[in-house]
Amino acid sequence: MSSHVHCRPVGQDSSGFREINAVTLAVGDMDRAVAFYTDLGFPLVVGGEGTPFTTLRAGRSFVNLQLVEGWRAPASADVWGRVIFWVDDVDAVHERALAHGLRPEFAPTDAPWGERYFHLRDPDGHELSFARRLDA
Repeated sequence: MSSHVHCRPVGQDSSGFREINAVTLAVGDMDRAVAFYTDLGFPLVVGGEGTPFTTLRAGRSFVNLQLVEGWRAPASADVWGRVIFWVDDVDAVHERALAHGLRPEFAPTDAPWGERYFHLRDPDGHELSFARRLDA
């Protein structure tokens, strides 16, 4: 497990930035990627299996999947980074992942920075973190 700090909302600041609306991830096999994300519970918005671009909903935001011919997961787990999703029930998402045969990197854990979380890599090597603040 890595020790890291997840950002917490602290109210609106003067930067003018409000939120991230979407994250786009490269995938080598759209059918496999769509199955992975919909199995986890991300609702399909547009696209889907057999398409070059798919959008899934993540709360008020979106996860886009872009088919990139020849895409392969990075050789090193430390190359890419991670996307952090705040969820209502970390343990339920973990159980759903296990029920679909997915292999999270570790069981949900209470972290010293005040979140319960776990990590999971998608089939294209992108690290996903599912978290909930402990005081929420």
